[in-house]
Amino acid sequence: MPGWGPFRGIDRPREVFAWGMYDLANQSFQLLINTLLFPIFLRTAVASSKEQGSSAWIVLVASSTALALLVSPFVGAIADARAWKKPMLIATGVVASALTFALAFLRPGDLWLAGVIYIAAAFCVGLGENFLGSFLPELAPPEQMGRVSAIGWTMSYIGALLLVGLTALAIFVFNARDPGQWRWLFVAAGVWFIVGMIPSFTMMHERAKPLPVEQRRGLVADMVRRLARTAREVHRFRQLSRFFAVMFVYSLGTYTVIFYAGIIGDNLGFDIGQLSLLALVMSATAGVGAILAAKYQDRIGRVRAVRLFLIVWVISTGALAIMASGALGSGGNANWFWLIAAGVGFGLGGIGTCSRAVVGAFTPPDRSGEFFGMWGMVLKLSALVGPGSFGLTSKLLGTSGALFLLVGFFVAGLLLLGLIDEKEGMAAARQGDAGAS
Repeated sequence: MPGWGPFRGIDRPREVFAWGMYDLANQSFQLLINTLLFPIFLRTAVASSKEQGSSAWIVLVASSTALALLVSPFVGAIADARAWKKPMLIATGVVASALTFALAFLRPGDLWLAGVIYIAAAFCVGLGENFLGSFLPELAPPEQMGRVSAIGWTMSYIGALLLVGLTALAIFVFNARDPGQWRWLFVAAGVWFIVGMIPSFTMMHERAKPLPVEQRRGLVADMVRRLARTAREVHRFRQLSRFFAVMFVYSLGTYTVIFYAGIIGDNLGFDIGQLSLLALVMSATAGVGAILAAKYQDRIGRVRAVRLFLIVWVISTGALAIMASGALGSGGNANWFWLIAAGVGFGLGGIGTCSRAVVGAFTPPDRSGEFFGMWGMVLKLSALVGPGSFGLTSKLLGTSGALFLLVGFFVAGLLLLGLIDEKEGMAAARQGDAGAS
């Protein structure tokens, strides 16, 4: 049983370890498929042209994100009503891993098939993230919420480091620089996902109680009742509602930087080896950010920790905007980019886990599926709006101007955090169903 290092003193170390293993497992899709390999594979090994592949990739990402955004609160409410968080977590993971495996069988011209497989897989991964987060209020008391959230986040970046290292090694050893040679890597990603889920399946327990049989009116009716009740009681959870709004604002920036970091590296002439190294650098510094969050955010307050990491984002994206403007000199841009990427990675590792911990601290365990469904909805909405607004602004003001817009998102989030009362949000969560009607 994990009782060493970061797990020492945790109330449920075995379950926290298993929970973190799911975070580690789904990195095979989040990193290898979404970020590193599949966009390039789609452009060069499936689509008839790079232009067609690039356009298709934008449509696929937007479609899967929008689908998960629309469904998240509803399936979260169903999971609460029936105590199905664990079955839904496992089911979405199994389907996503099988579909990841299926990507290996795509051939040139299979663009529609690629779209169907990817959208379904990304949709399942997106819902799985929500269900995974919804276990946080059950696994950790308020005083350990930030630490437990950060343990899962740190384990995800350990998985990212391992995956990037192994992928880069495989590409170099087998000289697999042609994307058409990457099919077996999709098989490996699917296997990684399903094997990494095993501890979650065997060790995690769902403590939520389903709605009594005599009170059930059918899945749809029960879902609507729960969502309607939350709408009526929104004043009770006003701090959580405010935080969702603030998180949406600064997540417009985080998701856009994540989306465009690889493109900027590609514009600087980075090949797949250098892009792998870029992902390695960002994963390593993200892990450092998550580790520091684990150590300190419960002590200093989770909202304050979010504020500190937003300052890191302001500095990093501000430097990126200055670099894009040419103020750092064209000859040194690539070198500056490595340093900035390290800062972005550090901010990414911290802001994600701290934000999830705030939501966990403000969420009653009996509504965790529903509220973390809303968490996922907010993040996915920002993932749609942020990159789109960046693209539009870059056409009007250039890349540098668009990057300064992102700095504005982070500054606005930093200022708006002043509206959040952490003590009041935690008190509302502790009341549970006291005010339910």
